[in-house]
Amino acid sequence: MDASQLPIRTLVVDDDFRVARIHATSVERIEGFVCVGQAHTAAEARAKIGEDQPDLLILDIYLPDEDGLSLLRSLTGAGNAPDCIFITAARDLESVRAAMSIGAMYYLVKPFGFGQLKDKLESYRRWRLEVAGAAGGDEADQATVDSLYDMLRGSRDGSNKPRLLPPTMAKILRAVQESSGPVAATDIASTVGVSRPTAQRYLSELHRRGVLELDLEYGATGRPINLYRPART
Repeated sequence: MDASQLPIRTLVVDDDFRVARIHATSVERIEGFVCVGQAHTAAEARAKIGEDQPDLLILDIYLPDEDGLSLLRSLTGAGNAPDCIFITAARDLESVRAAMSIGAMYYLVKPFGFGQLKDKLESYRRWRLEVAGAAGGDEADQATVDSLYDMLRGSRDGSNKPRLLPPTMAKILRAVQESSGPVAATDIASTVGVSRPTAQRYLSELHRRGVLELDLEYGATGRPINLYRPART
């Protein structure tokens, strides 16, 4: 399986056992994520990070042995910090600025609804997919950089989608639109210059968003081929 299609391994770190369990359950409800464990102290978090190698931390600032900001700062300094989303009751701007300065992806203030967490995690997942899709090149142009930042910020119209399609997704959509008929992932991969799994992932996402329509072509034997065409308006 393409590594970018694997679930995002998430470790929840919160000193309150009940809250940690709620966060872990919420993470498991969101497509593309799996909770690999819970920790209730900074020391326990360090041990689990070493053992489980999570991709993402859901991290509270208030921990009994060390604050979450210090924990993330030390992990970053050691070069083994997972990505991090702070979920905390700390509302002071100093904490917010500190979280941003050490690379936190998001900062959610308690209390919040499940929809807010889902929105942030889905935006983060799209960002990871786009980073993985762009990893084949040595450099990023300004459009790619702007798109990656926009994906994390999210749209300003209240939706949970970025304002613009990510560059790779936009290229794939354009290739489908310029095709003379329904087209398969293999053809799109060749046209755009990406792997077939990457092309299939973006085609599936564009279909999920309603931008593309899916046709199935059945041959004499074997599985049907997925063919994509622009959605009728």
